[in-house]
Amino acid sequence: MILKIKFISDEVEGFLREFEIDSDATFLDLNKAILASCNYPDDQMTSFYLCDEEWERGQQVTREDMGASSADEDVYVMENTRLSEFLEEEGQRLVFVFDPFSDRMLYATVCEEIPGKNLSAPKVVRSKGTAPQQIAELDFSMPTPKTATAGAGEVEDDALFGAEGPQFNDDELDLEGFEISDGQPY
Repeated sequence: MILKIKFISDEVEGFLREFEIDSDATFLDLNKAILASCNYPDDQMTSFYLCDEEWERGQQVTREDMGASSADEDVYVMENTRLSEFLEEEGQRLVFVFDPFSDRMLYATVCEEIPGKNLSAPKVVRSKGTAPQQIAELDFSMPTPKTATAGAGEVEDDALFGAEGPQFNDDELDLEGFEISDGQPY
């Protein structure tokens, strides 16, 4: 049987990829087809999640077994998991996480099942728009502090703190109130 699966993005308006793929193909086959159609390199720990009607994530199909799950959890790896094991009916939903560090994804729906036919390789049957950038640019730079300038409607530091900074006399400091936890003063 052939599955027709449509992918959209919540980041890029007008992005659409629709694939026809054999139900006996693996999730890895679908993964590679998506990456190729979006011009993404195959260097990320991508994954699929099966979803309910509200797009809540359920079972995960991972790129590699990272060994992080408990012994009573089933681990499904793309290379060994056929689409037919999870994609059983039209309208079924899943997400494809293409940027695991920023948890960015494409949303997919099985839009048609074509029984009695087979495909040797997945194919793109509809492609619209530009794919979202695969890896989000993370900004680790420190923000530049804004300096107050006279006459710009902002109060200068000198007006707030005095020309020479805070004014206090060390003799006025009462150390009696600063006791160590055993009750002994400095």
